[in-house]
This record gives sequence, C-alpha cells and structure tokens, in this order.
Amino acid sequence: MEHKRATTALAALSHATRLSIFRLLVQAGSNGKLAGDIAQALNLPGATLSFHLKALSAAKLVTAEQRGRAICYRANFQAMSALVGYLTENCCADDQPVDRPGCC
Repeated sequence: MEHKRATTALAALSHATRLSIFRLLVQAGSNGKLAGDIAQALNLPGATLSFHLKALSAAKLVTAEQRGRAICYRANFQAMSALVGYLTENCCADDQPVDRPGCC
C-alpha cells in the first residue's frame, strides 16, 4: 500500500461514525449489510449514513452491490489487510535481535 492511500484510509476511519460503520461491516463478514440495516443498527438517518459510506467507499474500505432497490455494503478485507500491513511492515526494525514475545 502506498503512503497516500494509507493516509486516505486512516482519515476515513478517524471519524467515530465511519469507524463504527466499518467495524459493523467487518463483523458482518462477506455477507455484508444492507444500507437500511446499517442505519438501523447505528441509529443513523439515511442522509448521514450515505455521507459516511461515500467517504469509506472513496477510501476503498467498503464495496457496494446493488440488490434490487437496496444496496449491500461490505468491508473490503483486502484493503483492510493492506492497511494493517502498511502500518506494521517495519515493526521493531530498529530493535536489537532479541526474542520479543508479542512483537510483529
């Protein structure tokens, strides 16, 4: 993952509502959730949800699939893994070679 894409993803997740939406979609797994179900679960008005889903989509953290009149949203697990990998790719690189339990 490149630095610019990582900062875009982190900026999208830095808002409490967007982070809640993303975590809900991660929990939903590959089945995703319909927009109405997300709104209901998080007690969000439709316009507010749309605003935040647009930001998450622009950051490539969620995908959307039309299902008749409804839209199903899913977490983009590949992007999530790439972001975590980017954040930890040089973990403990400056440490002396010592056995460090729990270190990346």
